[in-house]
This record gives sequence, C-alpha cells and structure tokens, in this order.
Amino acid sequence: MRLLAVLVTLGLLLLGPVPTASASSDGATRARTSGRWIVDPQGRVLVLHGLNMVSKIAPYAPDQVGFGRDDARFLARQGFTTVRLGLIWKAVEPEPGEYDDAYLARIEHTTEVLAAEGIWTLLDFHQDLYNERFQGEGAPDWAVQDEGLPAQPQLGFPYNYFGMAPLLRAFYHFWANDPGPGGVGLQDRYAAAWAHVAEYFADAPRVLGLDLFNEPWPGSAWSTCANPAGCPAFDAQLQAFSQRAADAIRAVDRRTAVFYEPNVLFNNGAQTHVAPTGDRLGFSFHDYCLTAEADAEGAGQQACGTFDDLVFQNAVQHGTDLGHPPLLTEFGATTDRTTLTTMVDRAAAHRVGWQYWAYCGCDDPTTTGPGATQALVLDPSRPPVGDNVDRQKLRAIVVPYPLAVSGVPTAYSFDRDSRAFEATWRTARAGGGGFAAGSRTTLSLPRLVYPDGYRVTVTGGRVVSAPDARVLVVAQDRGASAVRLVVRGR
Repeated sequence: MRLLAVLVTLGLLLLGPVPTASASSDGATRARTSGRWIVDPQGRVLVLHGLNMVSKIAPYAPDQVGFGRDDARFLARQGFTTVRLGLIWKAVEPEPGEYDDAYLARIEHTTEVLAAEGIWTLLDFHQDLYNERFQGEGAPDWAVQDEGLPAQPQLGFPYNYFGMAPLLRAFYHFWANDPGPGGVGLQDRYAAAWAHVAEYFADAPRVLGLDLFNEPWPGSAWSTCANPAGCPAFDAQLQAFSQRAADAIRAVDRRTAVFYEPNVLFNNGAQTHVAPTGDRLGFSFHDYCLTAEADAEGAGQQACGTFDDLVFQNAVQHGTDLGHPPLLTEFGATTDRTTLTTMVDRAAAHRVGWQYWAYCGCDDPTTTGPGATQALVLDPSRPPVGDNVDRQKLRAIVVPYPLAVSGVPTAYSFDRDSRAFEATWRTARAGGGGFAAGSRTTLSLPRLVYPDGYRVTVTGGRVVSAPDARVLVVAQDRGASAVRLVVRGR
C-alpha cells in the first residue's frame, strides 16, 4: 500500500466490456498471452482497465460486504473490463489438505456475476502481514511458524513488516518451504491449494488469470532488496516458489494464464530477478506514488514521477524480455486526483492495463488510511449511485481507451482538457500473421467523458457501431497496415 511504499523508499534512498456472445461453460472465453500482450480468443490485444475487490475480513467473500450484480453493472457501464478478485488462503484451506468448496462457490458466483457483464476476473491469492496474528490476513493459522515469539509490537500495517520479529520469522519459514503439519512443506501446501482452486475454476468463464501471491515480502531480508539493483538472493527463493505454484497449477489447468509478482520493493524502483518458465505467464506489479500527497503540486509529485517512471520501465522491459505481459494490478488508494490521473496517463503511455485499488474500503485492516480514502464505492451493500460513489475519483480513472485491438496498439492517449482521444494500432497480429479486412477493434468511450456524444475520424478503417455508442467499433479497411482514429466530444 501507499505508506509501505513511502517507508520502503527510505530504505532505497539510504541504501542507494468487450462485446461477446454469452459466456459458455466450456471456458471458451479464456484469455491467453502472446509476447508482452494479453489477447482474447480471437487473438485481439486486450487493454484492461478495472479495480480490485478483496474482502479481508472473515468469511473473506465479496458477497459478504454486498458486492453483487448492481456493482458489476456499474463497472461495465463506466467502461471497466476487469476485476482483481481476492481469495484468502485461510478460507480456501482452513485445515491442512482440507479445502472449503463452499467458499470457492461464493467466489465463483461473483466471477459469474462479473462475466455476465463482460468483465474479466483475475483471481488473487491475497495477503498482507501474513495472518491475523500479525494484524493482517492471508495464511491459515496452521501455516504460521513464528517460533512462539510474542506478536509485538503491534504497530499495524505496514509497520509490522519492519519491526515484528515473529512476522519476519513466519515469512522466513514460508520462503524456506519448511515443513508444517504432516511434515509437508508450507509452500507445497500453498501450491496444492492453488492447484485445487485452478481445477475448480478451470471452466469458469472470463477468468483472466491466477495471481499467485500478493506483494511478496522478503521478511528480514527486505533491506537487501532496498536498492535499484534488487536482491538476487531473495528473488531466487521467490522464483522457486513461483515456479512451484505455477507447476502445480499447470498439472490441472494448461490454459489459464498464471501471473506472478516481484518482491514488494519492485513497487519502489528496485529491479526483479524473478523469471519463472512455462506457457501463459504474466507479470503482476504494483505502483504506489511515493510522495505525491505530501506535495501534490510540487517537488513531491515530481519525485513520485521519477520513481513511478522507473517502475513502469522496469515492468515493461521485464515483460518484453520474457514475453510475460505486464499488468498493473494495484495503484491508487488515494483521493488525490493528480496522483490518479498521472498514473492512468502513465499506464496509457506504456500501453499497460491496470486495476485500481480499490472498489471499496470494506473495513480493510491493512490499508494506510480510512477506507473512504481508497474506495471508489463507499458501501457496496448500497446501490452505487449518488453520494455512495466518489465522483472525483471516478472522473480521474474513467477514460477512453482501446478494449480489444485487431492488431497491436502503438499509442493511445486522452487529453483531459479538450477531451480528445487518439489511438493508433498496427493490423499485424501479436505473435505473427495479420488480421483480415473487416476485422473489428472495440474502444471504450464512456458517457462520463462524452455525455453529449462524440465525433470520430478514422484512417485505415470505418466506424460500424451506432452513433455515440459507449463501445466504438472500427472495422479494418482492406490493405490497411495501420489504423488511426481521433475522437472529439460534441
């Protein structure tokens, strides 16, 4: 989260809806990866904008806090196409080797609600501070090996990461895959739990992928990671873990993309050395503005931009080198409009999709401020209308963008003052080949941005959607190697 980023940075300084037919139960709506891109079943590049929905309080299910069909419909109408949906290991595997399929059924219901609105779900094994004993959430109690040390001092999130000895020992034992109940390694249990979840959701519609572990914390090794070059020694452990979990998933599901994360200090400009191997892998990373709220219009914002640019450069380079599509799976957790608009625009400049943190506050125990600070919708048990929605935040993150590109996007940008949107793309397929004449590209043009409609100019294609439609559809001209469009509000 944001404050964790600020604290870690001190160490760095000191240490140097796509239109589709209804979803089918056979999983035909699976996305896949192609080089640095995520593509849909037609091979079109997907650019994803969305939010996080993670319930961190027992029973750890989004329906418990009221997230449902009206929320999914609200997201779709704003042009959002993805949700990072949290699962908690403690709920998945309450006892060693025993899985709670009733809990998974609740999560599955939420994925179906989202799929009905054309929204892709990234299933996220979420944790912060490892377990409730350390004022966090994530691991089952039986997976906590803290050597009997008292859980002190209790300073909350994120401070416990730095000063609570039993928490650091718990991470040490997890990353070492030390044996737990029954003599089975903690990571082996975790990987088996992921395999069970992957098999359970193997045919669920519109599952974008599986996010292996939220914000891996290096434990007591964190200071070795707090430098621009990163920490190869810890990353070797993290890679072994990521490979173990990915391999367990691949034993039961070879189609669903698996997203791995770097250690959490990557969020602040450190390099990553984590490079698992296999098919359909993606790179999930976070970026929290370090100093923006302290001085949103001056030096704080400038310093923030320097670090954030580095994070994006590292992520895109890593994804391009390995062929693992980068996806910004967390940013935000703030009401500062400049921070949000700058991050959304930065992601567009790098052609990277994103998921804002977070849809709601929902009594989040591991955040850096009141829930309303991070929330787009204050209370998901109420309809997402009126004063239940943070309208300033909505206007900051709702922008025009490509949804599904018959080709490869080369650039897209939105001028907030003039409301002009421009996009260009090549008609060559990601991974080789090309799209035929008439192939369709879809783009989101939200009503919030263009309440009175819009005008479109296209070169290399033609508009085939209804006037002023929320989803603009452009058909490729015969012989076109590239398409360019400009949208202006009426």
